[in-house]
Amino acid sequence: MRIAGEVAVVTGGGSGLGAGAARVLAAAGARVALLDVNLAGAEAVAAELGGLALRCDVADEASARAALDEVAARLGPARILVNCAGIGPSARIAGRDGPHDLALFRKVVEVNLVGTFNMMRLAAARMQDLPALEDGERGVVVMTASVAAFEGQVGQAAYAASKGGVAALTLPAARELARAGIRVATIAPGTFDTPMLATVSQEVRDSLARQVPFPPRLGRPEEYGSLVRFICENPLLNGETIRLDGAIRMGPR
Repeated sequence: MRIAGEVAVVTGGGSGLGAGAARVLAAAGARVALLDVNLAGAEAVAAELGGLALRCDVADEASARAALDEVAARLGPARILVNCAGIGPSARIAGRDGPHDLALFRKVVEVNLVGTFNMMRLAAARMQDLPALEDGERGVVVMTASVAAFEGQVGQAAYAASKGGVAALTLPAARELARAGIRVATIAPGTFDTPMLATVSQEVRDSLARQVPFPPRLGRPEEYGSLVRFICENPLLNGETIRLDGAIRMGPR
């Protein structure tokens, strides 16, 4: 798909991977809508890019529908959806303080997995009615998993389960939406320099960077964004979860 002139919706666009994707897509000529529960963050990035910022809770049907309605009214129909909204709290299944809080587990799955599915289903229902582009293509959905989907660490039960669900969702979604000319692909990032890591010490950040075989550093949001762009532009990328991790394989801790 040619990105220039198309409308792209990026969830979690106010920071981290979402902001990185939004910047790359805007540089490629897309009209970008940044959806985030943190409206101030989305507005700051949107002001930089000349984009549209909207508050959206991706796991809430009414909020997601309203946001997509406003995107369509103000920018036009979206052919690109990039799902970056997510949370990653850590908790042990059975720790010193007792069992994992069930409400926390539900919340992580609700935001990371249900929210991703919610945005995909609502956006795809609109994309399937758009005129077909070259090769019959109508849209592209990019989802965000994590290497934790495959090598979840101690304390990541909820996060790994939610991201594993996103990875498992990729192929059946791509197979079903193929009839409408909508592609679906997922990126599984490794250790990236995002707000999720902002709360840990520099010592921990340096340790994580050293675990990456090459390059031995944290990933940069614009590197995630460049893969989003490549997925959009390459029509054969479909139904796949792509690791973007410098060959890291996470240990138990």
